Order: sequence, then structure tokens, then C-alpha cells
Amino acid sequence: MSQPPSPQEKHLNQARTSLQQALSWYTSFRRHWNYPPNLDLQAAVRKDLQTLKAALEKLEQNVIKIATFGLVSRGKSAVVNALLGEKVLQTGPLHGVTQWPRSVRWTPASGKVQIELIDTPGLDEIEGEARAQMAREVAYQADLILFVVASDITRTEYQALCELRESQKPILIVFNKIDLYPEKDRQEIYQQLQTWATGKAGENLSEVLSTDEIVMVAAEPQPVPVRVEWPDGGVTEEWETPPPQIEELKAKILTLLNREGRSLLALNALFQAQAAEANIAKKTVEIRQQEAEALIWQYAKYKALAVAVNPFGILDILGAIIADLALIRALARLYGLPITNYQAGKLWRTIVISSGGLLLGELFSSLIIGVGKSAAAVTSMFENPTALTIYGGAALTQGGIAGYGTYAIGKAAQVYLERGCSWGPMGPSTVIQDILAQIEPNTIIYRLRQELL
Repeated sequence: MSQPPSPQEKHLNQARTSLQQALSWYTSFRRHWNYPPNLDLQAAVRKDLQTLKAALEKLEQNVIKIATFGLVSRGKSAVVNALLGEKVLQTGPLHGVTQWPRSVRWTPASGKVQIELIDTPGLDEIEGEARAQMAREVAYQADLILFVVASDITRTEYQALCELRESQKPILIVFNKIDLYPEKDRQEIYQQLQTWATGKAGENLSEVLSTDEIVMVAAEPQPVPVRVEWPDGGVTEEWETPPPQIEELKAKILTLLNREGRSLLALNALFQAQAAEANIAKKTVEIRQQEAEALIWQYAKYKALAVAVNPFGILDILGAIIADLALIRALARLYGLPITNYQAGKLWRTIVISSGGLLLGELFSSLIIGVGKSAAAVTSMFENPTALTIYGGAALTQGGIAGYGTYAIGKAAQVYLERGCSWGPMGPSTVIQDILAQIEPNTIIYRLRQELL
């Protein structure tokens, strides 16, 4: 009898299903129904479709990406080499050996997880927007961030750490080069780092960091003199390089990944899909704006005419609601955004309620005027000229109100369709919310939950 999937496996399966569904929909020629293909739109969303494909491939490969950040000469490359157990990346005393992000694959001895380590240039080497853009792009891809320091945290490092925090990814602070400090100084710096993590002078990172996420290492220890005594009684002094002190960081990473690595992988892929779908929706709404405007006016005119000529008040209300729902579905088809009849009805109710009573007033006015119009219609059957005049005035007024209401519904629906494109039953936003609701309290993801929601 097979065992039920673990929570992490369930999260991974949910994310995989969500991305497969999104990719299937957005790459389908049928998503725009009978509307002709728009070459400008296809070109505009190509990069976002590639993002969806890459996110799904990352899930299928089950590879965790860990990115190292820090200022120049903090030993980021040395930390990567120490984790790998061999010198793959160049290190040295020169100011900033690493000039661009580099990736290397790390398979820990346990073999349970596949890890891609990403080494980055010093954050103070690249100027202005170029630095920020590089950091955003690498952090966007990463599932976990290692922020390497070599002393008490500086103002520049604190600002860089706050910028990385905006990526909403788990962060470990790696206090490197501890071999350069006496034990007393080392502990003082460690305590200062803990102070930064738990709050200092109104500026703190406690929402995403705890003291458990600060690790001390010596990734590339400096050579030390060793006294050598020879059999002939001679004594010499040689320089010997101690092995890296990296086991605590290795254990911390592997414990974290075994406990919540696949959940991190699932959430990161879903956030990438969420952003890609939002971009697709935004570009679609912009490029098809003219067609959408014509569609909204068409429904507004037809609804106004139908309500005006219909003599029965109650049917006016039902017909108006049906027309509004049909408009929402028609806009979704024009944009090629997934929406069901139930979701269209839910969206209509949301728009009516959020309009601050304006559209509710339209329905109420339509009902009152419709009743008067129906009474006038009944009276006019007995050839009362005054009743015919009342009927005509009521019909024009009600038709105008109905047409305006549909136009308002259409314009509001454009905004809601763009913003809510990922909120379907298996949409990324829905699955993200579901996963975060299941997370255990003693995890990094749980501390990030408020920022992720």
C-alpha cells in the first residue's frame, strides 16, 4: 500500500499542476476563441511564456538554486568552493575576482537534493541601477540566499540586505573569515550580527531573519605557522593551510532544504508564474484596448435598446444582469484570460459591491422605472395618449441608465480581469495562498508568510 505524499510533495504537485495548466492555456490557439491572432501580442508575451516554461522545467528538474551575495572581498566565491569541497571558482586578494554571476552544480553526499550554487560580483562593484538589476534578477531565480559578511555589518551591507529582502526569499547570513579574529572578537561580532537580526534602533530584519539564520565559517582559512621537528633533532617552521570550517553552514543548508526545500521550490516557481501571468494580462489589455472599447460600447448599446423596448420591469433586471455577465465573458475571451461562468458571476458581484452603491443604484432605479414603465404600458393598451408619453420617457431614461451601467461594468471588468488573472481554482495566486496556509510555524517560510501573502 503506497504512502500518501508528504506535505512538500503535495506542494510540488500543486505547483506543477498549476504551471502545466497555465502553460497549456496560454500557448493554446483556442484561448482567443474566434478572434484573429494578434502578432504584436504574440511577440509581447513571448518572454513571459518562456518564463512559465522555465519555471515548470525547474520544478521537473527538482533543483534548488542558492545565490550568494555580499560586498567585494567578503569571500563569496570561497564559500561556494568550500561547500563544493574543491576550488572551482577563482579567488584571490585582487579587488573583486568575480565579474559576473556564475553557476555551479553541488550534489551533497546525501544525494537527496540537487543544488545550483550561484556566485555573484560584489554588490559595491557594480554601480547604481546595474547593480540593483543584477541583484533582482539573480534573487528572482534563487530559492535561498546566502549573504556573506566578514565583520560587523556595515551601513552599505544593511541597505543591500534590505534590498534583497524585497525578493521575499529566505536569507542566511554567513559570517566568513572567522579565522582572522580571536575568539573574544569573533563572539562580539556574532552578537552584533544577532542584534541586527532581532532589531536595532528601529531598523530590523526580524520578520525574515532569526539568530538561527546566522552561521560562522572560515571558507578559505589563512595559512598558519606549524613547528616541525625532524628525527635529527632539527626544528623548522612551515606554513600550513587549515581545512575550511564550513560544516555548520552545510548542515544548516541541508537541514533547511530537507525540511522545506521542495516547498520553497514550489513557491518560487508559482511566484514566477504569477508575475508572468500578470505581465501577459497587462500586455493583452493594453494591446487589445481598442477592440475592448468597441465591445463594451456594443454591449452598452444593445442592453440600452433591449431594456428600453421591453415593457416588463422584472425582465429588465434579469436581462441587464445577463448582458453584464455576457460582457465579462466576452472581454475574457477577447483577452484570452481563463474565466468560468461562476467566476464571471463572482466578478460581477464584486464590481457591483465595490462601486460604492453606484451600480446598485442603477439596478434599483431600473426596477422603479421599470415598474412605472410596465404600468404605463398596461395603461396604453387602453389607448391613453398620456400613458404612451410616460412609457416613452421611462423607456428612454431606463435605457440610458442601463447602457451607462454596462459601460461602467465593462471598464471595471478590464481592471479586475487584468489583476485577477491568476486567481482561478488552480491559478498561481490561489495555490500560493493554499500552500502558505499549510506551512508549519517553525519554518523560514512561515516567518515570510505575511510578506508573501
